Amino acid sequence: MTDTVEAPQGQAAQARYVVGTRGSPLALAQAHEFAGRLGSAHGWPVAELPLEVIRTTGDSIQDRALSEAGGKGLFTKEIDAAQLAGRIDFAIHSAKDLPTALPEGLVIAGYLPREDVRDALIAREARSVAELRHGAVVGSASLRRQAMLRRARPDLDIVLLRGSVGTRLDKVARGELDATLLAYAGLKRLGLLDRISGVLSTQDSLPAVGQGAIAIVIRADDAAAAEAVAPILCRDTGIALAAERAFLTELDGSCRTPIAGHATVTGDHVHLRGLLLAPDGTACAEDERSGPASEAAALGAELGRHLRARAPQGIYG
Repeated sequence: MTDTVEAPQGQAAQARYVVGTRGSPLALAQAHEFAGRLGSAHGWPVAELPLEVIRTTGDSIQDRALSEAGGKGLFTKEIDAAQLAGRIDFAIHSAKDLPTALPEGLVIAGYLPREDVRDALIAREARSVAELRHGAVVGSASLRRQAMLRRARPDLDIVLLRGSVGTRLDKVARGELDATLLAYAGLKRLGLLDRISGVLSTQDSLPAVGQGAIAIVIRADDAAAAEAVAPILCRDTGIALAAERAFLTELDGSCRTPIAGHATVTGDHVHLRGLLLAPDGTACAEDERSGPASEAAALGAELGRHLRARAPQGIYG
């Protein structure tokens, strides 16, 4: 299906580029943000940037963890196929959903400016993880968040929670769960900051690689698309994600291992923190690296190799 805005009466809406996206409210919000920025940069009417909504396998699986069904590619493979077939020109993804390797013929053109990377707590009767009652039931689909919660609060009852942001919020509101953790960035993009009970610091909850960033994928041979999108790409986010994704690639990160990584960029300097956790939170390996922004990917890869060598037995199964 295609989500378009009608052209003025008497004019045909001629698509300049077609934007592909998943159909969740958050995915649509991100795609509209991209289309708005791209249109503003070039003075294009929104009707020239229609959205094509593509249902992915990951959207269809709600009864089990993605690690049991095939990992991150479940949120991208149908969109990848549409892009390679020429049905869409830009694919808009949450950066943390992208596999470490894209299909041949596709590349990440860059990223929009990154939003707040922190995790947010949504709870009925607490403003922090420490305030949750003993034995509280906390839902999450993220192995990283599950492991961090178990490390901080071994008494909590951690359960699988899939579904859209709205579905997860509603389950807490109805009392089916005591709490959940969600990305602050997604809640902000959906206008739901009022639902947040508390925000976790990156010291207490190191984010997922790519959290808060919107990635733009194009065909590798599409020079026109690369030129069109260049004015809206964020340099610092691109440097940070180069470090984070190289770190994740070195660890062969999928949805099966709790991995966290976050890079910050100050001028021509990049700083990266990385963390590996056992699923039960009882063991971990963590460290950090700093260096020139021009060496972000090499720095991330080095930290990944270092942590993999130090990983306690059991983290990699």
